[in-house]
Amino acid sequence: MSELVVLGFDNPDQADVVLNRLIQLQKEYLVDLEDSVVAIRDASGKVRLKQSVNLAAAGAASGGLSGAIWGSLVGLLFLNPLAGMVLGGAFGAGSGALAGSMTDYGIDDDLIKRLADTIPVNSSALFLLIRKVQPEKVLQEFQGEHARILRTSLSPEQEERLRNALAAESSAAARPPSDGI
Repeated sequence: MSELVVLGFDNPDQADVVLNRLIQLQKEYLVDLEDSVVAIRDASGKVRLKQSVNLAAAGAASGGLSGAIWGSLVGLLFLNPLAGMVLGGAFGAGSGALAGSMTDYGIDDDLIKRLADTIPVNSSALFLLIRKVQPEKVLQEFQGEHARILRTSLSPEQEERLRNALAAESSAAARPPSDGI
């Protein structure tokens, strides 16, 4: 079962920075993200959403491939498989893009829009749908981020651990600078 975590940041760029670090951790198999969205409210108060999965493009690609295959097969019946492949691919890509744009994958779009409208001006929010995580290693990576937990489906104990990790200063930041000795 996936867990939803929504974090708020005072800086408009911080949600992107944290998401990029999470993507790096995903490449190291420490976290498995099902979906992620960055919401940014600019100085004028306008909210921009950055979806991690472009459903229209994914639908167009899969629809174009299946349309080309089916078009080739139908084209064989009329002794013109090349025309069938081109027409079938075009029709499949168009219908796939339409279906992809109407599909709601991952985090509920209404929840994203509702919470994004509540973040302050010049700030950002990160919406995460997490399949699996190595909590000790990931929490250690994000110590001292000073993020607010806006919404979560974690247990109270897990939420408290996350809150403590985000509020705690990292050991490198808390250590006084050395004199080179």
